[in-house]
Amino acid sequence: MSTQLNKTDNTGTLHTLPHVDGLTVGIVCAEWNDQITGALLQGALDLFEQEGYEDITVARVPGTVELTYGAAQMARTGRYDAVIMIGCVIRGGTPHFDYVCDNATQGCAYLNATQDVPIIFCVLTTDDLQQALDRAGGALCNKGTEAAEAAIKMAHFARTLR
Repeated sequence: MSTQLNKTDNTGTLHTLPHVDGLTVGIVCAEWNDQITGALLQGALDLFEQEGYEDITVARVPGTVELTYGAAQMARTGRYDAVIMIGCVIRGGTPHFDYVCDNATQGCAYLNATQDVPIIFCVLTTDDLQQALDRAGGALCNKGTEAAEAAIKMAHFARTLR
């Protein structure tokens, strides 16, 4: 989802979330850049609470590269209707940024293609700390909230196919 500013369709109607009975969600959250990932996680948890969902499991991993492993393990349990990967990579002066971003993006895509559970990508990849802050509850809303919305919608989508 691009931004929380995109909340209406062309007719100006506000989007609503479907209800998913007994929704269970796993969230794997990177410890690295905790100021940002913690705010993203809180945004997701707040949305789930607001929507009445209580069966949310949070697991922490050291960094963004480890998110794929954590999400894969959660998906393989068969316990979750959706899994969210939360991380934040801020560009530095070396190519490390590109390697970490590629790893997380390709890992999430691979899991979505091979697992029966939707894996939601909530990894900020920004040029600086301010851009990350803006997307973690600042000027551009909270991408964690948007990831929770995507998890609900994708869990609903997956259930309609069964």
